[in-house]
Amino acid sequence: MRLVLTLCLTGLAAGTALGQEPAVRIRDFLCTTPPVRAGAELPIWAVVANPSEEALEIEVALSVPQGVTLVEGEAAASLTLGPLEEADLRWVVTAGEEVRADLRLDASSDGETASRVLPIRFFPTVPAPPDGYVPPPNPADSPLLVGAHHCPLWEADSDSFGRWDQIRRDMSRYPALGFYDAVTPEVADWETKWAVDHGIDFFIYCWYRVSQGGPVETMLEGAITEGFLKSEYQDQMKFTIMWENQRKGVSGVADHADLMENLLPYWMETFFKHPSYLVVDNRPVLFIYRPEYLVDDLGSVEAVREAFGDMAEACRAEGFDGITLLGEYRGTNPTHLTLMRDLGLDYTFAYVWYVHDSPEPQRAIDTQFDYLEQTEEMGIIPQVATLSQGWSGWNNEGSIWQIPPQDFVQLLERGVEFVGTLDQDSLSGRMLLLDNWNEWGEGHYIAPYVGYGFGYLDAVRQVLTDAPVEHTDYLPSDVGMGPYDAAYWEWIQRETALGRLGREEAHKPGGDEAGLIGWWAFDEDPDAQVALDYTGRRHGAVMFEATRALGIDGNALVCDGGAAVVPSSDYLNPGDGVSIECWVRTDVADQGNTWVVNRVYHEGDAGYRLGVVRGAPCFHVPETSWSHHLHGPDPLPVGRWVHLAGTFDGQVMRLYVDGAEVASMERAGPVKPNDYPLTLGSYEAGHAAHFIGLLDEVKVYSRALTAEEIAARAARP
Repeated sequence: MRLVLTLCLTGLAAGTALGQEPAVRIRDFLCTTPPVRAGAELPIWAVVANPSEEALEIEVALSVPQGVTLVEGEAAASLTLGPLEEADLRWVVTAGEEVRADLRLDASSDGETASRVLPIRFFPTVPAPPDGYVPPPNPADSPLLVGAHHCPLWEADSDSFGRWDQIRRDMSRYPALGFYDAVTPEVADWETKWAVDHGIDFFIYCWYRVSQGGPVETMLEGAITEGFLKSEYQDQMKFTIMWENQRKGVSGVADHADLMENLLPYWMETFFKHPSYLVVDNRPVLFIYRPEYLVDDLGSVEAVREAFGDMAEACRAEGFDGITLLGEYRGTNPTHLTLMRDLGLDYTFAYVWYVHDSPEPQRAIDTQFDYLEQTEEMGIIPQVATLSQGWSGWNNEGSIWQIPPQDFVQLLERGVEFVGTLDQDSLSGRMLLLDNWNEWGEGHYIAPYVGYGFGYLDAVRQVLTDAPVEHTDYLPSDVGMGPYDAAYWEWIQRETALGRLGREEAHKPGGDEAGLIGWWAFDEDPDAQVALDYTGRRHGAVMFEATRALGIDGNALVCDGGAAVVPSSDYLNPGDGVSIECWVRTDVADQGNTWVVNRVYHEGDAGYRLGVVRGAPCFHVPETSWSHHLHGPDPLPVGRWVHLAGTFDGQVMRLYVDGAEVASMERAGPVKPNDYPLTLGSYEAGHAAHFIGLLDEVKVYSRALTAEEIAARAARP
């Protein structure tokens, strides 16, 4: 999971390469309410920023497409912004009839122009609904049992708020519910209505355990237990869970007893016995994301098979006829499919199908059926077919594709035909899975949103049901309900204010040292929510659930899961050389993959970082994905303050502990730039890979410090 500050959304200027600071930036360009009907008003918000250390004169122009009218705000404006200052711009637009279009915002200064495009949608007008609540579902019946994978990540907390960043970069994905809180019964009722009205019979909620070997602890369960199970229409559709057991040692089971005495009883009482849980042939249906991981959890393939048998017996003892188990696999390797069968699973299924090389829609469709047909031809284990709408990944990584609604119709038609060739007495011939209802971050979703409105759901209704094509789809605003994102916008306002507070100018003696990019000493008031940059460059950090304690000089950052996050800036891309120095103190030996200063994320092929790996200090300046980790030979000392430093001069990486060089590594070439934030105290805010201890006097340079300079710094009292 990735959490990025509001102010890290940079929107580079058109024609500006990474590593070259643009003259002006558009940090945000957003709708501040969900999509509306024709005739209603749609508020728009933008943040224009001066990323430089000089004042700028900026010309801003909003381009409004045909059919859309600007009713509040000026289409053109002139701004004067001081160093690192920002300006909020607001407009209101409307449209007299249904419109799907793009607004364009240009901000120009010093001959450069930054541009952002904002997709907007005005839905067609509809007759007034009969009452003031979510209109009751009007089921569209399908001969098949149709399910949709459901992503429950969207809760009203800081972690979930950060997950909306992908949508803020691409507002065509903006849900009809807005930046909603899934832990809301009304939200669940809207999702139930929209699903049932279009022929979807059940949701498959991702379900997460956060510790194993004891009483069940969960996260992100609220969409089920607080949302759906407390909603008015909970009896109108079914639900099931997919056990997300991919985090080894955390989200699986400690042993057979843990499964039978803790996990299964929890599922039985919380889910399986609920009248809305999906039970087919008097067997509760359970999806498992990584069934192969249970081999390590339980000790052997035979032990897993035995455990699955015991689960079935336990279900029989509760009045069921057993349990139906489906294991996730999105490939065609016969060895893996054989393992799935030998584990005792009843069926295999895919959460999403991988299609390489960013295909056009037709190849994305054909490839999915290649997978399905190959799996069936091998005849190793029965499958339940999944149809995938698209993929982008959380950071637009790898293959990126989308099947639009007009082509989604073909995908569904071929899916119905394929399922018709399977055993009609099994789930294979009776069930069809849709990927995904609401994976907004990863880029696969069929719930209503700005881009295609209800297009995907209408395709499902058209192909999978016998209901009339003509029908009315209601939005929350039609009945005076919603929006469901007030907490999100409060968070945005708070984080925006903190980011601006962090850009206050601050100085300390030595802050103008040659090559010094940033200096974070954490010497503000103990309860301050920002950590200022004492070089005077205004690159302050925002504190995320982090506190201060007495440090080696003034205060220090307490590292226990929180972090101080410096918003992305080209100044953090040092070029040919880099040095990181800091003071750390810990009483915890043998820390694993933990980081004290980090700018290497996700792809792992750019940036720099300093931390502790396998108990010893580690300096990392990658050239290719996750390459060039320089490890110290000895464990990090505990119980005292330790000076750590890593330097790189474009040829050699060096690691220092208490002023002495302890390791070196050749690595030719510059530091590869990126546009991520700089995290202090952790890999990223809220991440498990956080240092445990104290961090103080963090400095980053755009040059390699000399051995003499480092020795002098380490010798300070």
